[in-house]
This record gives sequence, C-alpha cells and structure tokens, in this order.
Amino acid sequence: MREVAVIGVGMTKWGELWEKSLRNIFVETALLALDDAGVDKIDSMYVGSMSSGLFVGQEHIASLLADYLGQVPVPSARVETACASGGLALRLGFMEVASGMSDVVLVSGIEKMTDVSGYEATYALGTAADQEYEGYHGITFPGLYALMARAHMEKYGTTREQLALVAVKNHLNGSKNPLAQYPFEITVDSVLNSVMVADPLRVLDCSPITDGAAAVILCPVEMARKMKKPIVKITGSGHATDSISLSSRKDITWIEATYQAGKRAYAMANKKPEDIDILEVHDCFTIAEICVIEALGIVEKGKGGKAVEDEVTYLEGKIPVNTSGGLKAKGHPVGATGVAQVIEIVKQLRGEAGKRQVKNPKVGMAQNMGGSGGSTVVHIFEKE
Repeated sequence: MREVAVIGVGMTKWGELWEKSLRNIFVETALLALDDAGVDKIDSMYVGSMSSGLFVGQEHIASLLADYLGQVPVPSARVETACASGGLALRLGFMEVASGMSDVVLVSGIEKMTDVSGYEATYALGTAADQEYEGYHGITFPGLYALMARAHMEKYGTTREQLALVAVKNHLNGSKNPLAQYPFEITVDSVLNSVMVADPLRVLDCSPITDGAAAVILCPVEMARKMKKPIVKITGSGHATDSISLSSRKDITWIEATYQAGKRAYAMANKKPEDIDILEVHDCFTIAEICVIEALGIVEKGKGGKAVEDEVTYLEGKIPVNTSGGLKAKGHPVGATGVAQVIEIVKQLRGEAGKRQVKNPKVGMAQNMGGSGGSTVVHIFEKE
C-alpha cells in the first residue's frame, strides 16, 4: 500500500451564501485546492454530501460537479453517511491513492442548507436519525443530544457551565478564523441566557445551518516529494458504525463508533492518544465534543467537561481541540464538515493557521461523525 499525502487544500468563507449556487460554491473551492496543489488534472473525485436532494432539489451531483469543474470524463462519486459524509469521502480517496488505482484524487464536501425553511432543514437533518423509532415520535437532533447531555451530567457530574465553556472556547478559536461563519467571541453568560432549544441545550450550544464547501487533493507521497510540496501524510484511517437510535445503545454517554474508529486509526498509524498534538472533532452540540474526546482516549471517561474547564483543550493547552472554531463557530454544512476538518489539520501542520497557530504540531487527528454517533470516521495526519 502506498503512502498518501495531502498536497492541496481549498475553502472559502462559510455562511448564508444566498448569491451562490451549490455548483458555484463547489467549483470555487475545488479550484483553490487545485491551485494550492499545483495541478490541473485529476484521476478521480469524491464528493461528500448528505442531502443535496432535500436542500436544493439536486441529486446526481457527482456528474454535475465533475462537469462544472471541467473534469469529465473522470470517475466521480457522491458519498453519503449523514454528517460524516466528508470524512468518508476522504477515506475512499485515501484508499484509492493508497491502492495505486489513481495518483491524483480530489476529495470534497458540499452542502447548501439555507435555501429551505428552518422546518425543512430540520426535517432533512432528521433523516440521519432512526425515522421509525425516533423521528416518528417527534424528536430532533437537539433533543437526542440533550438526552446525551443530561445523562452525562447525571452520571459524571458534568455541569451546565462546562458545556457552555466548549462553545466559548470554540468561538474564541473561530474569532481567529477569517473563513468561519461566526468569527466572534461569546461568554458563558451569553450561552446560559440564550434561547432554550432542548433542555439542557440552548441555541449557543448548537452548531448552525450553513452553506459551504471544502476540498483537498491527495497523491502518493513519492509524487509529492518530486513536486517539492510540503508533506502531510495520512497515516491512519478508521471507520465504524453503531446503532442509529440512542434507545438501542447500552450507554448513551459513550460514542462506541468513535471509540472503534479511533482504535483502528491509532493502530494503523502506530500512535496512541498521547501522541496527538491537535484535534478537530465533531462538535455539532457542545456535549458532542465532550463525549468524543473521551471516546478517543484524549481524556478519561467522564472527564471531558473538566478538561475544557481546566483549559486542557484550549489553544495553549495540552491538547488543542477545534482550533478552527469547530462546527460551532466555523459552521456545519454537513457534507463538507469532515473535509474542512482535514484542511485545518493540514494548515496547522504546515504552520499556516495564522493567529490560531499551535506551536510546532507534528501529529493531528480529525473525527467526523454522522447522526448521534451512528457512524464515525477518524484520520491521523503527520508532517514529514
């Protein structure tokens, strides 16, 4: 199996992009990645997108986007596994280059979510839950994660203030990211006094509805060396699933799919949690970040809330988490999130993250998950 490098990254500012279509957002971002890589031809492409049909009424986007990028007749495939679509697209692109089937692969993610009403967006996102056993009874994702949060608070003593601190930290990081949807700071009080969505989660505990895309270019490490590109290698990749509904899980405070995907990525990269210098995780809600860093072994089970309170996960902390601002501040165009996480890790390892740059990171990890943890993809990156 060949070693694989990320040689190009591309992302534009996320937000409510009323003046741009899905295809235009994608092409703009993909061209940035191609320019960064210094290539104009690809062998294959993958597009992570959860629900383009429900959000903009457009299916068959693999063909559409290859066409508008001017890359037909290259093989192109849309990848869907709810909010982990971008992460899985990266895994498939990685496998294609590693296997030798292709040399240069474009991996992207795209979602345009603001062209529908709030109700329609909630419905589209809700299709990532169990429709018969959860959706039918009226629960939405804020409600599912609220159940996880309440259970975590009861079991481990996690406080409402610790949840708020996750949002505060990620907005602090996002304030240093010019591409973030919400690049401003917030306070614990503003979180605690924001509108209640699903007790104990308030609106500032929740990631937003977002339009945006992200793209990366992959190639064999040997090719990257010949091109004299900065080398950021993908050394670990893990993917796992779990029961889609919370009611089928033994412990709703524990995300088993994340644990299993992380375990596989660690083994492949020959790394341990203590080897990770920076981490991008799927903080769709503040409780999600707490549960994820526990499942990945970054902190002990039940200690995720205390870790953020003690600033372990801050930019200057022992293990900076969500230096980009995370889903909370950077935004969450669901199909693109997993690819954007990769871009942040690559920028950090290259030393190109600007005001949010961590001091000399060597190993990074990205964790992207779908639904309430029914699927998870984890990747480990190292700079050469």
